[in-house]
Amino acid sequence: MSDLEKMWDDYPAGKPPVDAILAKAGAGSAGGSGSAGGAGSARRRLVTRPVLTAAAATALVGAFVTGTLVAGGDGPGGDGGPGSGDLPQRVAFQADLAPAKSCDDLLETYVERALPLVSAWGWGNGVYDRLHLTGDVFLRDLATAAQSEAADGTALKSSYRAPTPQTDRQVNSDTGTNVQEAAVDEPDTVKTNGELLLTVRDDELATYDVTGDSTEQLSSLALPGIADAEIVLSGDTVVAIGVDDTGADASGTRVLGISIADPAEPEITSDVQYDAALVSARQHGADLRLVLSSGLPDLDFVAPGDKVSPAKAQRDNRTLVEDSTIEDWLPTITAGTPDEAGTAAQLLDCTEVAIPSDDLFVGTTSVVGFDAGTTGTVDAIGLAGEIGIAYESADHLYLATDGGWGSTMWPRCIDWCDMGSPTLDHSPSGVSHVFDFELDGITATHVASGKVEGSIRDRWSIDEADGILRVAVGPTSETGNFNSVVTLERSGQRLVEHGRLDNLGVNEDIKSVRWFDDLAIVVTFRRIDPLYAIDLTDTATPRLLGKLKIPGFSSYLHPLGELRMVGVGEGPNPDGRGWGAQIALFNVRDVTNVRQMNVHHYPRGSEARAAVDPRAFTWLPDQRIILTVVERWTGGRRVGYVSEVKVREGKLLERLVQVEYGNDVDHVRAVPMPDGRVVVVTGEDAEFFEL
Repeated sequence: MSDLEKMWDDYPAGKPPVDAILAKAGAGSAGGSGSAGGAGSARRRLVTRPVLTAAAATALVGAFVTGTLVAGGDGPGGDGGPGSGDLPQRVAFQADLAPAKSCDDLLETYVERALPLVSAWGWGNGVYDRLHLTGDVFLRDLATAAQSEAADGTALKSSYRAPTPQTDRQVNSDTGTNVQEAAVDEPDTVKTNGELLLTVRDDELATYDVTGDSTEQLSSLALPGIADAEIVLSGDTVVAIGVDDTGADASGTRVLGISIADPAEPEITSDVQYDAALVSARQHGADLRLVLSSGLPDLDFVAPGDKVSPAKAQRDNRTLVEDSTIEDWLPTITAGTPDEAGTAAQLLDCTEVAIPSDDLFVGTTSVVGFDAGTTGTVDAIGLAGEIGIAYESADHLYLATDGGWGSTMWPRCIDWCDMGSPTLDHSPSGVSHVFDFELDGITATHVASGKVEGSIRDRWSIDEADGILRVAVGPTSETGNFNSVVTLERSGQRLVEHGRLDNLGVNEDIKSVRWFDDLAIVVTFRRIDPLYAIDLTDTATPRLLGKLKIPGFSSYLHPLGELRMVGVGEGPNPDGRGWGAQIALFNVRDVTNVRQMNVHHYPRGSEARAAVDPRAFTWLPDQRIILTVVERWTGGRRVGYVSEVKVREGKLLERLVQVEYGNDVDHVRAVPMPDGRVVVVTGEDAEFFEL
């Protein structure tokens, strides 16, 4: 028996003594104290999660089998999750991302990267905001260098059979939400199981019986401490996810578990708070996954004044950063119940936070998985950098930066930047970083990383099919002033470029992307709307099949079977007086020659909600009816309509029904029922909609 094996036997069962073993082996402490916080600190109590990282596995190789150590430890608000003392654990980072070796190691990384950002006024020029980018919303349309538009090809003729836009992945979920991936449900303000319909309005959950000839409200339940809540549905459990509005800056995330076993008397069963902002929430069956973002810590910075010079203020502020603790940098979780408040615990173990390259802005991104029925027992790993984009396929999570000026990489001057004020970031790298995580239940394991030249706009610009990652990117300093479609494949632990098609929409911005099995449709815009069809049959050589130039642009694209596609966006009114919302029908039978068959123009000044929130779009394939929400300012107030569009013989036959006013327009949904009926949900009610 080796010395390490003897040492292991000397310890009682429970959380593996990684720190002591590594110290005995001369590898240093894996969970330091001192500035990292003592063992008695409430914020150092850990949730149920894996405990052996790649760094620890390297130190212990030859003595133990990686991924089979026994995990114990305390869960938030309790003495550990069910069976937490006996579960084998996996290594969270199996590719190039190296986890921190200890809390001291992680803290040193944070401080070293943050010090250049410190000014006499604190972070940057003193007007820093965390700028958490929730809901996949990013700053867009920043100025690009003016270039003359180059000829970028006409429809290509070929003798081979072009792919058709086939897909079964872009449909409404079983709970009624129009989602990006059919196997991945998304939170919304409305959910249904076909018998019950649940809505959240003004942070109250309402339940409706939708089995009769008319809807019947059964109950209403106040959701305390949460704002802008959205819900997911799993069996008899509703999980509400929103902003924790109990904090001073309302930048945290709150998760409430709600039992609807008795729909007439729903009951809150769990209450979990994170002091980190929500980037993404997705559902796979009963498993939920959050991506959270924590910015720079809120330290007690000083500012120049009568007795404090700018130089001294900056020195004092730098000292504050140097003296910060790991608790200042890592997020916390507080898990409790309506009857018993929880205790704040550190969400991430230091050795489960990976340290990426310096290209990522300083911060922490957390990937948190849990079962809908046990929201307080989580699996959590982290990345010591800010990530703004999250896309999930059926079995993978991809985290990405945008590589340009659009998300977490833009300079952090909020109101102004003068030449003497430091910004909170360097110039964008021009390269988007992508991190690939395999999903297994509530766990996520990092398996590969890669880079792509260009700027990723949002999650809709990313897609995975047959193990190939497809990405639409815009121009950056590393590309020409054009857009591209890039494919990446796994090569060991790396995502490497597999194929690339450049010169799409020269001097234009990507407005929308839709992915099919072997096809991509990309819409760009500056003055006109080029719609590009790209063949992805051979992913190593993406091929431009054709393009269509029309006035206006489509911000959201939706397939209507193999032969038709609809685009929702905006464009000039036929009378030449201003712009408004529009919906266009395209013939995609021959993708080398996509044709616009018909277009319906809404009144001047109108906007289609699906252009900014695809959940405001519903396609009823059996009736061949589109339901989408349109808004317009008229008479000094915001008015919302449900637009019923029948697709008949290449024509769009439209009927507009006024349903809502004011901010409640954002929550209007048309929810399909299994029996073919539709419920329209407004800010005050939920009623069947006569088609």
